[in-house]
Amino acid sequence: MTISSPDTSQTKKSLLAAVASYLTPRGFVMLLFGFSAGLPFYLIFQTLSIWLREEGVSRGEIGLFAWVGFAFTIKWLWAPVLDRVPIPFLENRIGRRRAWMAVAQIGVATMLLAMSAANPGDNLFYVAIIAIGIAFSSATQDIAIDAWRIEAAAAEEQGMMAAMYQYGYRIGLLIAGTAPLIIADNVNWAFAYQFMAALMMVGFLTALFAPKIEAGLYIPPKRLPPLQALRESTIGPFADFLKRYGTAALVILLFIAVYRIPDFVMGFMTGPLYVDLGYDKTQIAFIRGGAGMIATMFGVFLGGILLLRLNFMAALLIGVIGQSVTNLLYSWLAMMPADNLYLATAVIIDNIAYGYAGTVLIAYMSSLTNTAFTATQYALFSSFYALPGKFVGGFSGFIVEAVGYPWFFAYTAMIGIPAALLVLVLKRSEKDLRHETPQTEPI
Repeated sequence: MTISSPDTSQTKKSLLAAVASYLTPRGFVMLLFGFSAGLPFYLIFQTLSIWLREEGVSRGEIGLFAWVGFAFTIKWLWAPVLDRVPIPFLENRIGRRRAWMAVAQIGVATMLLAMSAANPGDNLFYVAIIAIGIAFSSATQDIAIDAWRIEAAAAEEQGMMAAMYQYGYRIGLLIAGTAPLIIADNVNWAFAYQFMAALMMVGFLTALFAPKIEAGLYIPPKRLPPLQALRESTIGPFADFLKRYGTAALVILLFIAVYRIPDFVMGFMTGPLYVDLGYDKTQIAFIRGGAGMIATMFGVFLGGILLLRLNFMAALLIGVIGQSVTNLLYSWLAMMPADNLYLATAVIIDNIAYGYAGTVLIAYMSSLTNTAFTATQYALFSSFYALPGKFVGGFSGFIVEAVGYPWFFAYTAMIGIPAALLVLVLKRSEKDLRHETPQTEPI
């Protein structure tokens, strides 16, 4: 059983140097791409769940919308296309990664406009189909952004890039979790989704016109006969990962798969919880968006800084414990009367843990990729970390209806125990599992 230890290649920086690394053009562009990636997410999950609950859709049906997220978990199926297929006209001007970003961003904006015409109370099937379209376009954007992020910076900058991605992503979540609610309270849901479609132009314009600050140029794989290209683009990246990590690859994938389950499963029911407790949309928007944003940004920053000071296994263990324990706050919130202080307490502490855990996991998964197969391998990792949570999350509404909110959130906290045990297994076995097979040099 072999494993490569990403920790050994990390350069430990002073705190000042670590902070200064964020203030670079590369980091700023990453921030904008992260914003574009985060913007659609709540619009098919948390924010959409509030709209659906207000329209009288049952919690069981709302929970099933978690399965829309399967588009993110199977994106590895079409990730090889982004590695190998050029976008006419755009590729020669902005490169393959940015060209695919631009196409995907237009797809997201178009689907959001279609969602603005929805009437969930009368035609839930239409809402589901459009949500799937948004998820597919958003997942495609994620593939291109993840590949660009990994290829655009040197190895020692990946912690910073992951943190800046998380900053941008969380700002996108903030806007998607607040602006539509405020607009819907004062205008209507249709205009809210039209406004969000317009905001997708931030990422589109960044992809087209941001200065080229990549560390190197992406070199597409050579052209091959169709069947050989299919074999090398799909089987090749997986075979490379297994070759480099041996049987430890299975342990790594299992760990990635269970790491975020507590947050994914509970996340689908926070929106209905707020509505059922009696919070209005504006209260939710300002507390989740204002206090929640500050807390998440602090968590993201904390994750990026600690990655420059700790090894991956220690940082990951902190993330597992933090996100599981903070889920218990929602059990407490569910038993309390509607009060802004109670809601803010739960949101702030949970968002710190959420931002931290996400940053650490992204950096860890990035460290596992081979730059010869960046898009496909990272898509594989990100698919594994989302698959179990999305599947179990589909039943979350039915679980709430069966046991109530307090017990539901308590159960989600206990789900984190397997991830903590796997971190300890990987940490304890690291010396024995280490494998020094060289990877392709970063471009």
